[in-house]
Amino acid sequence: MSHASRRGAALAAAVLLAAGATGCAGGTATAPDGGRVARAAERAPVRPPDPPDLPGTLTGQELSWSACPPSPEYGGGPPAVPPEPMPDGTGWQCATMKAPLDYGEPDGETLDIALVRAPTKAEGPERIGSLVFNFGGPGGSGVTTLPLSGAEYAELHKRYDLVSFDPRGVARSSAVRCLPDERLDAYLQEATVPSTGAEAEEYLADQRAYARACEERSGKLLPHLTTADTARDMDLLRQVLGDGRLYYFGISYGTELGGVYAHLYPEKVGRAVFDAVVDPTLDPAESSLNQTKGFQLALTNYLKACDQDGDCPVGPTPAQGEQRIVDLLERLDREPMPTADPGGRELNATLAAAGIALSLYSPDFWDLLTDGLENAVNDGDGTLLLRLSDLLNGRRDDGSYDNSQAALTAITCADAEPRYTVEDVRERLPRFREASPVFGETSAWGLLSCTGWPVEGAAEHPVVSAPDAPPVLVIGTTGDPATPYEGAARMARALGGDVGVELTYRGEGHGAYNSGDACVQNRVNAYLLRGSVPQDGTECPA
Repeated sequence: MSHASRRGAALAAAVLLAAGATGCAGGTATAPDGGRVARAAERAPVRPPDPPDLPGTLTGQELSWSACPPSPEYGGGPPAVPPEPMPDGTGWQCATMKAPLDYGEPDGETLDIALVRAPTKAEGPERIGSLVFNFGGPGGSGVTTLPLSGAEYAELHKRYDLVSFDPRGVARSSAVRCLPDERLDAYLQEATVPSTGAEAEEYLADQRAYARACEERSGKLLPHLTTADTARDMDLLRQVLGDGRLYYFGISYGTELGGVYAHLYPEKVGRAVFDAVVDPTLDPAESSLNQTKGFQLALTNYLKACDQDGDCPVGPTPAQGEQRIVDLLERLDREPMPTADPGGRELNATLAAAGIALSLYSPDFWDLLTDGLENAVNDGDGTLLLRLSDLLNGRRDDGSYDNSQAALTAITCADAEPRYTVEDVRERLPRFREASPVFGETSAWGLLSCTGWPVEGAAEHPVVSAPDAPPVLVIGTTGDPATPYEGAARMARALGGDVGVELTYRGEGHGAYNSGDACVQNRVNAYLLRGSVPQDGTECPA
């Protein structure tokens, strides 16, 4: 595969994982006002009780590493291809780790955790250990994404084994299953934003039917998919890899996972980077509203960039471009648009909004968004926006789906305690519409995604307090759509003490390190490779 096509596949995979953050945020409650946030941050953290010690059969298990099998995901397939090696020629190896299904019963049933690594060539004191990645979601496959984007971490590979995993419930690990492919196609084709009481009840009934399907196919897994469970898997992985501390790089939801790990195991944290930071102080509804504002900001920035040459096909001005998008979604809500999809699928308003949101994760997708909107608005062709929504929903070219969205829902609902009602949504709709005329209504109705879920949620928001942990580098991007910039400062404060060290990237997109900004990369590399902690409040570009 050429470097250009590999970069495209890596970007698509990273965006797909990051896009899970739109659901990971869930929904939001009342207002994200400063007082509410401050009170949330001041709540005394409640650390869950320590589970029983793990048996030596788990902590002492030996991993059987071998060349990773071919997969369509490694080449944007089909056909299936093996992952390309690192630039220094190192090949990728895969293995499977056993972990307890229920950490309360560590001698009981186990599940599989799929792993991937590129071992470093460094030896002796030059080798630091393993650097474990989580790229986000929740629901994203690290076994797919790390090999696709591995070249971007080549500098870190000089001293670390690069390691990632599919979290419990995801992809090649013991995976959540909900609807089969054809039913999922129909489910997404029928999805509409309710405008009447009857439509609202039908929407809620569809959500409950989806939850029942997940319970029927994956009921045994659903109670054991919390972020705390995955954090405990990461500590087991640390032990199995032979590392005294966890060296960690978390992106998007991966920052929440890293924060929960630090709370549970502060003494085991090594050097850790949190990039594109989830705000841990908000409940699901507050988080969703905050994220809606983030996507609206990213859309505005896209339209301003499109308008720079005075010839933006979306609209002659940013305001007119936004209105054309609003008009398009309203038209699609009344009558879906035909596409060139071989299965006859059409573009509805929900799928169009998903395709637009997907395109805002990186400026590299902005040209595609322009083409997709121009095709839909001017030519009545929804094909490109449908394909972009397929990326978000994990739909492959052959019509099959990965399980990223099922895992996203299952993990989110295992974590999030609130269960919202139709009345809750109606009460919040004005605020969501004000936040974004494009994304507001879709985000508000998304608050019902855990209503009727068969498993209770763990907490109102994640607990990340870890004042005894070593420094954690916390990076926020000013134009980030999915994890708005303010979340980085709130994560740093919630970690407690002097743990959170803030770095600001003044730029667009979801994630700073892979933006290509040398200022960010140099500071992250200096920290992870040499332990050089940047000054708190550093800004990039310098």
